[in-house]
Amino acid sequence: SRPPRQRSPAAVPSLVVAMAVRAALILVLALFAAPAASLSFDVTDAKNRPVSKVITLLKDMLTQLEKEAEEDEEIYDKMACWCQTNDREKTKSIADAEARIEDLTNKIEELTAVSARLNTEIKNHEKEVAENQASLDKATALREKQLAEFNAEEKDLLESISALKAAVTVLSKHNSASAFLQMPRTHMLGVAATLQNELSKHSSLLEGVLMPSERRAAAAFVQSPQDYFDAAPTFKQSYAPQSGEIFGILRQMKETFESNLSASQKEEMANQKAYEDLKAAKEEESAAGQAQLEAKTGELADADEKNAQAKVDVEDTKASLSADEQFLMMLKEK
Repeated sequence: SRPPRQRSPAAVPSLVVAMAVRAALILVLALFAAPAASLSFDVTDAKNRPVSKVITLLKDMLTQLEKEAEEDEEIYDKMACWCQTNDREKTKSIADAEARIEDLTNKIEELTAVSARLNTEIKNHEKEVAENQASLDKATALREKQLAEFNAEEKDLLESISALKAAVTVLSKHNSASAFLQMPRTHMLGVAATLQNELSKHSSLLEGVLMPSERRAAAAFVQSPQDYFDAAPTFKQSYAPQSGEIFGILRQMKETFESNLSASQKEEMANQKAYEDLKAAKEEESAAGQAQLEAKTGELADADEKNAQAKVDVEDTKASLSADEQFLMMLKEK
């Protein structure tokens, strides 16, 4: 059998009053029931009697009180249901909030570690990019210096080769005894000046190229070109050999300068090629490093944004948890 329904505490006062009214009604009916049975019954008269009015009033009160008791009980049931529902919901909400706080705390720790790692990686990439740029700048400065030196050397050698070629051309036109004697004095002085200038300017380059005898002959010609060859007819046979020696010295110097110029040009080409290869490699490394730097910077911004949001979320969740705990405590107290 079903257990008797328990009356709600809220309905108890109304029920007590109703029971009292019912008892009073029974008592009144009992007091006036016997006399009424022995007398003739007059309906109109009965309705007008004071006791009938009291009975009617008590009945109305009883009906009203019973209705209020039922309403109170219904309200209490709804209230009890609301309390139970909120108890379950808040208990679950508290558990969910605690779990979310734990998850967010772990997430904050992970994102903080990620941020620290990315900051270190970004600094390393910045250092690499800076080092690559510094290395490229240094190589560029060296290349510019080499190019400037080569341009100056090339210009100087080209001028020397041109001067020596002109001197050789002059001597080649007068490379016989009679012709040499007929050489204009200005031409002879010009050849001597060219020889002196090139010997002085490129002494280190000519080191080991000219033999001591050749240097003495060149010095003698430079010292007194007009007196270098004997004018007496008995020594004419010596003109051609002496002029041929100077001719040979000039041509040997020209060939030495041309050989040195060719070597310098090849060296310049090799230096330029090496620089271009280094520049391409450094620019590629810098581009890769810059791409990594930009990617890591983007990752860091994303991680920091998520970390900041997680911190806001954990504070919001803690505030919600505190409010739910206070509400649940108040609910249990009621």
